[in-house]
Amino acid sequence: MNANVPDSLIPYDEIVQEALRAVVGRVLNSVADTQALPGTHHFYITFKTHAPGVDIPQRLIERFPDEMTIVLQHRFWDLKVDDEKFSVGLSFSGVPSILTVPFSAITGFHDPAVNFELRFHVTDLAEEPAQHDEAENDGATAAIVKPAEDGSNVVSVDFKRKK
Repeated sequence: MNANVPDSLIPYDEIVQEALRAVVGRVLNSVADTQALPGTHHFYITFKTHAPGVDIPQRLIERFPDEMTIVLQHRFWDLKVDDEKFSVGLSFSGVPSILTVPFSAITGFHDPAVNFELRFHVTDLAEEPAQHDEAENDGATAAIVKPAEDGSNVVSVDFKRKK
């Protein structure tokens, strides 16, 4: 590329992020229609716990002060999706909880059944809290998420703006 390319006045990175978040919404909406996942599909959804609009129990915020990963596989209920967010019932240590997560808070979406993955950036958060362990909601099977060596079905969007 040419080093003399001017900065864009069109926010392409934000437009692409919004479009890819709509993919997550569309997938979750298809699952909400039946309240069941097709075949062996299951989802790991990572989100910022302090992002605007996130509504999760205080005990989960204390346990995961920055970021949390939930698994939608066998034991979830009442999945609802609209244009801005989703909510779902999950159990953590035997305690049922309803989580509401705006799509703008999502930092990762992974479907290991087909090795499909999306990564997002979340901006406008005040500070970076300490690291934490990954959440393991009841009924989920632990898995190590590794990107495909050949890069198939893995989408990583990492736009950086020149300052």
